[in-house]
Amino acid sequence: MEYEEAKRLAAAGSERDRSSLAARSDMRPEILYFLAEDKSNAVRRAIAGNAATPRQADLRLARDADEGVRELLAVKIGQLAPDLPQETRSQVRDLTIQVLETLARDQAVKVRRIVAEALKDLTDAPPHIIQELARDLEIRVAGPVLQYSPILSDSDLLEIISSGPIRGALSAIARRAQIGERLADAIIAAAIEAPEESETITALLNNRNTAIREETLDIILDKAPAVEEWQEPLVKRPLLPMNAIRRLADFVSSSLFDLLQARPDLDRATAKAVAKAVKKRLAAESRERDAARNDAPPPPGDAEAMSAAIAGGKQEQVAAALARDAILNPAIVRKILTSMSAKAVTALAWKAGLTMRQALQLQLKIAGIAPHQVLNPRGGTDYPLSEREMEWQLELFTG
Repeated sequence: MEYEEAKRLAAAGSERDRSSLAARSDMRPEILYFLAEDKSNAVRRAIAGNAATPRQADLRLARDADEGVRELLAVKIGQLAPDLPQETRSQVRDLTIQVLETLARDQAVKVRRIVAEALKDLTDAPPHIIQELARDLEIRVAGPVLQYSPILSDSDLLEIISSGPIRGALSAIARRAQIGERLADAIIAAAIEAPEESETITALLNNRNTAIREETLDIILDKAPAVEEWQEPLVKRPLLPMNAIRRLADFVSSSLFDLLQARPDLDRATAKAVAKAVKKRLAAESRERDAARNDAPPPPGDAEAMSAAIAGGKQEQVAAALARDAILNPAIVRKILTSMSAKAVTALAWKAGLTMRQALQLQLKIAGIAPHQVLNPRGGTDYPLSEREMEWQLELFTG
């Protein structure tokens, strides 16, 4: 098209003519710049999507009032971003970075998300823009960068974690390609006590490239009996310490027994211990089924029958046995079991001679306490409260 004809159409042509000009890759830069100020959204959208549009016009469009214009511009600039380090024209490179900066701060989440998706895995993305996107208040924007960006160092991620990140940020970090022990420690410390972050621990355990220290793994194992979704990833996790495998055998669901026993890294002593624990658990489940058909309280001193009754949710039978073994009024026992107090229920279990593992199940199955509110065993087996504190808890109900 002749230059003069293009000028005429740009100034006085129909919207259709102007849109057609705006989409042409062979149009002179000054005409495209002129059309970037067109009153028609359709024309400006065509300019935004045109790779031939000069960067000065793109910078103007990055602040356009029409969100559709900014979205198309974000898509185009995102496609150009991988070639930015090879751009020899410093002015073009600097203007492109300015466009990215502007779009990364756009009020529209969709625009910022397009930029984040375009830059998330680039090794040469502008670091300051990556840092800004990683701290965005929308997880749809921050998430892709937190999960994939090679620009973010462990120090960056640790700073983000310590600052109280938005919901979903920890899960995104937990899915990164490589996670060292220090970063894993920080993720677990931030997520372990927050019930809404349970999926973060699941993601971390499922990530085969996460290095977790044995001490940190013990923290997860302390909570895992009450969080079923962590159990399969734990059983499948490679290179577990033998002590961790023995602990898993004591609480994972029976559907995971075969997986646990089939682990190729079991030494002879651990394999024997796991087989023994599995046999004991299967026997207990058999007793549980029997107890479900039996309305009598578990006999005194029969720990397996008590465990089976608790697991079967036999509230009346368990309450009767607790009142008998703790030498407490049945009404007080019922009051404790309905109090939703993890400490009081744990103290009742202790008074009745139950193990702490039984106390944990009592909290979950009989007292109906939520998994994130239960008292977990200390070290996997011990009561977490002192005897004096447990006596005091009971005195609150007995007077």
